[in-house]
Amino acid sequence: MYKVFLAGGIASGKSTVARILEELGASRIDLDQVSRSVLSPRSACSAAVAKAFGEDLVNPATGEIDRTLLARRAFATPESGAHLESIELPFISDELACTLAREESSGDAPVCVVEVPLLDRVESMLSQVDEVLCVIAPLGLRRVRAQGRGMDVADFNRRVALQPSDEYLRSHADVVFDNVGDEKALAAQVRAWWDSRERDGWVRSPAREGGTPR
Repeated sequence: MYKVFLAGGIASGKSTVARILEELGASRIDLDQVSRSVLSPRSACSAAVAKAFGEDLVNPATGEIDRTLLARRAFATPESGAHLESIELPFISDELACTLAREESSGDAPVCVVEVPLLDRVESMLSQVDEVLCVIAPLGLRRVRAQGRGMDVADFNRRVALQPSDEYLRSHADVVFDNVGDEKALAAQVRAWWDSRERDGWVRSPAREGGTPR
């Protein structure tokens, strides 16, 4: 099974590309959901997080982490936020590897696309995939699209500030989809990528060995 990371900033069209790939026959994993799953009640990750940020985070009856309180404590300073990431990322990486292995053993799809919200946070996981795809669109266009979905401009700007830049995404991508037109134009780019990889037999490029871009 060919495995890809798909990244892109807010309102860039990442979810649209993921949907198109799914329609073409890919299976789909949301890394956000994987991240949430490692904090399941009484998991090893939950125990490590509670030890670092306070045992009172854990509901004694259900074992669930109070995620709101955790976020308040963890993101109070850049240092504490980085500490939370350092705890969670190994668990997320292991869970992603298990999820990808299950997808591969099922044999249901030739490709698995993993939607990645913050590519700069998961550089250590790049070796798990065969290719990194990114969706890019001009910031002004993304802002208009976000407003069209009902998002407040201040909220959009705040989220953009927390995400890796387009320059970062381009430098870490094997393929970039430029989403400056309509969905039909975007779909044509995705289809061309799919057809090319299908002709090649879904073989990983030697240049990707070690998780490095082509």
